[in-house]
Amino acid sequence: MNDVVHVRDLVKTYGGVPAVDGIGFDVAIGETFGLLGANGAGKTTTLECLLGVSRPDAGSVTILGLDPRTRRKELFQRVGVQFQEARYQDKITVDELCRATRALYREADDPAKLLARFSLTEVRKQAVESLSGGQRQRLFVVLALIPRPEVVFLDELTTGLDVKARRDVWNLLDEMRQQGMTIVLTSHFMDEVEALCDRVIILRKGRIVFEGTVAEAVASGPFASFEDAYLAYAEPAEHAESVE
Repeated sequence: MNDVVHVRDLVKTYGGVPAVDGIGFDVAIGETFGLLGANGAGKTTTLECLLGVSRPDAGSVTILGLDPRTRRKELFQRVGVQFQEARYQDKITVDELCRATRALYREADDPAKLLARFSLTEVRKQAVESLSGGQRQRLFVVLALIPRPEVVFLDELTTGLDVKARRDVWNLLDEMRQQGMTIVLTSHFMDEVEALCDRVIILRKGRIVFEGTVAEAVASGPFASFEDAYLAYAEPAEHAESVE
């Protein structure tokens, strides 16, 4: 399989303390890949290095064969990003934000169609700041998809969404994956990871402690569920205390 994301020996330290400590992984074209770990495990730092926001101290990263630090403008046209926390102009409406985002790209999807798919048409004239948390989260996914990205990075995808909205978003992303889009996501919802991810890595203290499929994680120990496996890998001390 062709690799869309290629990471080797990635190291990033802050104040002499490694946030990411020599990790490496690949993400194949059309794959949905989960980047998992407890808070402070190194997920955000890894994403920042992948997207060229932060310069690694050592190692290499390529996305679509390009270095995100030196070819950032070129990659910008081919990659979508949704962060859990996003900044936007004060008082800007949903429609204005979508049109401003579309103008940044040479090729872009129709925002009106995406807003309809994510059940946001009725709020397109509202100020972004007036939206509920769930509506805002769906809007940020729409913004990530406007450039028709070949690969999209999704950070805590469905935080704040109700059960139906989460399922609807899952179904839409599954459709996009079937059409060839590559998805890299972080999530604290293990049912979401099980539903969407072809493979995952689990980080602990900046290192990869598991890489493989959900089924392989469950089969790797005496685990009744993927959540049990995740806790054992990501937070072993806390997990051990909980089962004593």
